[in-house]
Amino acid sequence: MASIFDTIRGRAGSTTGHMKKSAQWYRTQVSKLASNITARQLMRQGKLTTRPSRGKLSLYAYDPKLKGTLPYYDVFPLVLPLDPIRGGFIGMNFHYLPPLLRFEMLDKMSRFATDRKFDKKTIFDLNYDDVKRIKIIKPTLKKYLWSHMRSDFLRVDLDEAAIAIMLPVARFKKASEAVVWSDSRNKIA
Repeated sequence: MASIFDTIRGRAGSTTGHMKKSAQWYRTQVSKLASNITARQLMRQGKLTTRPSRGKLSLYAYDPKLKGTLPYYDVFPLVLPLDPIRGGFIGMNFHYLPPLLRFEMLDKMSRFATDRKFDKKTIFDLNYDDVKRIKIIKPTLKKYLWSHMRSDFLRVDLDEAAIAIMLPVARFKKASEAVVWSDSRNKIA
């Protein structure tokens, strides 16, 4: 059975990479196919690894160490790891932005791509210092600890990134997506 990534890439035709179609096109395709997809189903169709891949997005289950004090958190983040920290890494969780802003952020990230093919071999070659001053990224920066990972990592290649950012799999606890996205918009303004 083809994964949702394969199916939507097939619908995109001969174009490859996230720059060829609009955010609305990806959003429409994902909503047609994945409105009821669960994190578990998604993990079963993908490429699982025990560690996130450098320069690529990853989906995984996470249980934050400080969940008792956080106003809200995502237990199934979509993260681009940036830099290692003691016991984990700092990364950008795309779920903290509404879908159209995720696409805008992905577009801004394209300047860090290792090539213009945006295929399986392309990676984002960047670290925290490269992105810390980009306003749209500020609400997405989070620290993740290895000891609080609750699953393997579903690797998302760059030719799948525009699809992954539109998938309705964010699982926020203690607040709704609307509250999280409103807070993020305020941090960007």
